[in-house]
Amino acid sequence: MSILEIKNVRKSFGGLMAVAGVDLEVEEGSIHSIIGPNGAGKSTLFNLISGYYPCDEGHIWFKGQEITGLASQDIIKMGIGRSFQVTNIFPGLSVFQNVQATILYTQGKGLGLFSTASKLFRAETEEILTRVGLRERAGETAGALAAGDRKRLELSIVLATEPDLLLLDEPTCGMSPKETSDTIDLIQEIAENQSLTVLFTEHKMDMVFCISSRITVLNFGAIIAAGSPDEIRADEDVQNIYFGEDRCILR
Repeated sequence: MSILEIKNVRKSFGGLMAVAGVDLEVEEGSIHSIIGPNGAGKSTLFNLISGYYPCDEGHIWFKGQEITGLASQDIIKMGIGRSFQVTNIFPGLSVFQNVQATILYTQGKGLGLFSTASKLFRAETEEILTRVGLRERAGETAGALAAGDRKRLELSIVLATEPDLLLLDEPTCGMSPKETSDTIDLIQEIAENQSLTVLFTEHKMDMVFCISSRITVLNFGAIIAAGSPDEIRADEDVQNIYFGEDRCILR
């Protein structure tokens, strides 16, 4: 069963067609990746799904309900959590406060971190930080974290919104090979243990083929291939797109 369905979605910026009539279905419980060269329209598509950009044309449904044109905060409340290529955290707050503030907001309690509200949801905050491996760094200032840990913190913030669908935009950007491997394991563990659906963009092809149950390939805003990892490896159009780039999608 599809948790997300997209039909003929288009978005242009001036004379540039960033998303050109995309049709996409994401199966509930899957880990589905979207790949393509820089400028292919991956992040723009995520912005359309999550309500940060309005669609010029087309429709988007989440869990059978149309979300086209809804504000991003309303889409979050419906169960879509989103991370970004550039890490989106509160750098002046502690790691703990970043997650706690998100839980408070999600629960409609306001952001009174330095009032009585700061005593709420402590157990829930600690549980999420434990899950992503940041429990021991809870008191540290978020802006002082290394790149990999900032990405983990952003993931914990997204999890604090209690999503059914995770949109992860370049979740291993800036990470070392060890951090990338740990993040792959973390995403798989979270998806399985919490019955989450994951839709992510990524340039690291080893991660894509390791973790994905289905892969969709964008180029110039249009889908040029979709299928299992083995099908995408064998697709000539995909090979032509990546030929000459510093990628190896045939491993």
